[in-house]
Amino acid sequence: MKLRAYMVDDEPLALHRLGRLLEKTGRVELIGSTTMPEDAVAALISNPPDVCFLDIQMPRLSGFEVLARLPVQPVVIFTTAYDEYALQAFGVNSVDYLLKPIEPEALARALTKVERLRGADKQQPDLQAMLKQIADSLRETRPEYPDRIASRLGDRLCFLDLALVTHFRAQDKLTYAVSQGKDYCVDYAIAELERKLNPKRFVRIHRSTVVNLDWIKEVASLPGGSLNIRLKDEKSSNLTVARDRAREFRARVGY
Repeated sequence: MKLRAYMVDDEPLALHRLGRLLEKTGRVELIGSTTMPEDAVAALISNPPDVCFLDIQMPRLSGFEVLARLPVQPVVIFTTAYDEYALQAFGVNSVDYLLKPIEPEALARALTKVERLRGADKQQPDLQAMLKQIADSLRETRPEYPDRIASRLGDRLCFLDLALVTHFRAQDKLTYAVSQGKDYCVDYAIAELERKLNPKRFVRIHRSTVVNLDWIKEVASLPGGSLNIRLKDEKSSNLTVARDRAREFRARVGY
């Protein structure tokens, strides 16, 4: 009998990818998904799944806050890009913790754990208090931003040092990280990168471009109100700041 699974993640691309991975296993029946944590609360109460794949860092409600609002806790597999929550995740009713981008082998191991625990009573008497404490801690602490980002090339996964990424660009429905003069495909849309990356370092300058401020060499005005950025990479690459983003960008760099 297949596991009934529900997925919660504020990134549509991440939901789509996880859904494809789960379908390929042949071990799971997807009963629903959402990018809205508030909707997840209602869905998990009305139709509890065998397992919930739950992101931790989401706007409005964190994954821990979602769980804190549930009268009965589901078995949870946390999915997130940040590994600093690992100990907190295992302190609640979770059976595994998967870092994005999720690997099929890690997903298979997590499903095996759920199947072994199926039907077991995992409820903890002080769980609600623990969830509230973790949720409060998340609100009080500063968000942690990644130092690396994953790029997939065929069957291989490599990790790029974000300090060496000059910018990200979207082209033909794909997103590339540009580092040391080379393009690396990443599994995030530009809007997702804008939310996930450290805003003190990375700034969105165009609907298709996010730039690393540390790599800017000079800025010049262009006709019509837009700006030109020249990077201090080997190619002295030029990027355009869109007119509707120029004012905010000027304020950020003091131009």
